[in-house]
Amino acid sequence: MNPAGLAAAGTPRQPSKRRVPVSQPGMADPHQLFDDTSSAQSRGYGAQRVPGGLGYPAASTSPQGAFLADPVSNMAMAYGSSLAAQGKELVDKNIDRFIPVTKLKYYFAVDTMYVGKKLGLLVFPYLHQDWEVQYQQDTPVAPRFDVNAPDLYIPAMAFITYVLVAGLALGTQDRFSPDLLGLQASSALAWLTLEVLAILLSLYLVTVNTDLSTIDLVAFLGYKYVGMIGGVLMGLLFGKIGYYLVLGWCCVSIFVFMIRTLRLKILAEAAAEGIPVRGARNQLRMYLTMAVAAAQPLLMYWLTFHLVR
Repeated sequence: MNPAGLAAAGTPRQPSKRRVPVSQPGMADPHQLFDDTSSAQSRGYGAQRVPGGLGYPAASTSPQGAFLADPVSNMAMAYGSSLAAQGKELVDKNIDRFIPVTKLKYYFAVDTMYVGKKLGLLVFPYLHQDWEVQYQQDTPVAPRFDVNAPDLYIPAMAFITYVLVAGLALGTQDRFSPDLLGLQASSALAWLTLEVLAILLSLYLVTVNTDLSTIDLVAFLGYKYVGMIGGVLMGLLFGKIGYYLVLGWCCVSIFVFMIRTLRLKILAEAAAEGIPVRGARNQLRMYLTMAVAAAQPLLMYWLTFHLVR
């Protein structure tokens, strides 16, 4: 036998070693059965897209770029904004024309001290001496600086309180109903409107040149609700006797208050000179002042007598 063959037969055969190529970073693993797409997806979805890359439009942060990206919607938004601005300006002009918002702010410029002094003046006007309204550069000072200045805060709050007290009085008598309470409020507003219109017409017929405005009239005529509230509350607590005593005092007080306040407005020329002019026109002005003052106690009684039984 061949020695080489014996040697080959006696020696175990070693398996042949095959060199496995090392996978590169970008190549797949040769022992993997399926392609691993997780890394590719993570790279595709997790990574940020580079602006301007292949297949993706370049994102622009400039206004021109945003407008070019969606011109229709941006044009509609711009047009809507311009319409809203024009509408707001038109509404502001119309509101200022019919409702003087700037002037109304003056009548609500009050504070706690003014409200307390004004309520005391409405109830005890007999000891007050100076009834002149203070001016600063031809402009009346704010009500919180002058107790003689008219305001709308007290009349507005007094009207709301009067309606609430009326509802309380009707409830204690088992006569409360929303319709009756609404009738009470609407009747008070109707009488106030008739008063203002009647006074304006009278001032026009008498040809009175005065700085008394419509808002001033509403303020002065609305002060009577303070006495009406006091009368109804005393009527609920002490009956008819308390009602007539308190309402009578408040009626006399509002009469004196209106006389001393309106005479400086309607009789401005005579009050400024300090000389009583006995002309026919001044007599008409005096009669008008007396009529306005005398109408307040009558309306105070008319709007409250049925609430106390």
